[in-house]
Amino acid sequence: MNQVAASEVRKERFEFRNDTGEQLVGTLERPGGDIAACAIFAHCFTCSKDIAAASRISRALATQGIAVLRFDFTGLGHSEGEFANTNFSSNVADLLNAAQALREQLGAPGLLIGHSLGGAAVLAVAGDIPEARAVVTIGAPSDPAHIAHLLKDNQAEIETEGEAEVNLAGRTFTIKRQFLHDIESQRLAERIRTMRKALLIMHSPVDEIVSIDNASEIFLAARHPKSFISLDNANHLLTRRADSQYVAVTIGAWARRYLLDGKSEAPPSRPRVADGELLVQEHDAKFAQDVYTDRHRLRADEPLRYGGKDSGPSPYELLLAALGTCTAMTVRMYATHKKIPLAHVAVRLKHGKIHADDCEHCETREGRIDRIERNIELAGDLSDEQRSGLLRIADRCPVHRTLHSEIDIQTRLNEPD
Repeated sequence: MNQVAASEVRKERFEFRNDTGEQLVGTLERPGGDIAACAIFAHCFTCSKDIAAASRISRALATQGIAVLRFDFTGLGHSEGEFANTNFSSNVADLLNAAQALREQLGAPGLLIGHSLGGAAVLAVAGDIPEARAVVTIGAPSDPAHIAHLLKDNQAEIETEGEAEVNLAGRTFTIKRQFLHDIESQRLAERIRTMRKALLIMHSPVDEIVSIDNASEIFLAARHPKSFISLDNANHLLTRRADSQYVAVTIGAWARRYLLDGKSEAPPSRPRVADGELLVQEHDAKFAQDVYTDRHRLRADEPLRYGGKDSGPSPYELLLAALGTCTAMTVRMYATHKKIPLAHVAVRLKHGKIHADDCEHCETREGRIDRIERNIELAGDLSDEQRSGLLRIADRCPVHRTLHSEIDIQTRLNEPD
């Protein structure tokens, strides 16, 4: 993997939804040049994505060509939701949603990294992320139930009252009975044994929170290839910069063997695309296509009933997405400019074919024509006049006007790069 200067690493906000529709917020650290691989970093229990170790390790890996997503689990940091309603199982679900979002927007994660309870979470989820080839744990417990000892002073109250206020690392959290029952129900050893991924276990022999015995249990449960590295004199949170830097450099060197699949260099994960240009290229030999702008990537495909794999929206769904997003943006810009108290706008669209005779205002009178049904939902303390004005402005969205105007499409044959 090529080294890039730390100053070239780009930090971007990354958002996606959890299983209940709440917005989770992450940070994507990506190299300034080609991306050799993508990774997800799962932080420790009650921590956030911005803990020093997570930030330093992610940035250092980005200088080695690995784009790293670190995010706040539900109810923590900048993510929505109530922490009291979460548990280990919901953390695993959050990781699956993060992997899907990363897969769609940049590239599937080939590397999973977890710190403390986040390490247990990536072990639990690794088998469900087929593209992941390598897993790294840092100070991870061999069983999620291990963290029950952090709650021992409040455990009786939690069981009796159903919940309790617990002080962890100087902060107060509400822990419910369901959290205890969830961690007790986990069977992590079996998931480790069957995940079929390369595993690197990193643990300090003087870890004051999760004892080194946990590393031994994870190592014994795992199948080869597996490796262990002792983090001499490091504390659980890797608060010393030298420790987190060592971890990052070591992960990068170790992961190279598995992420590059024996090649001297990984091929670029995305082609170069000029500013203002959009590139579509085949993802496989069927219908799936990768769509690139200069900064984003998404997937298009056909549904299963048409012979595709349904790995992304269909071309017409992308067309509807262009119209819908443009409509919502135009309405929002107008409302902001006119100081209209619009709380929320949503656009629902549907495409179909109708007989031309069924369209009274259409010029075409024979055959079938395309019809797009667009329903706009406006929330807020709005007058009838304001709602009518916002509805009228929707028709002035640039994409709407393009679809209604004469379009000149010029097609040329390019030699492949």
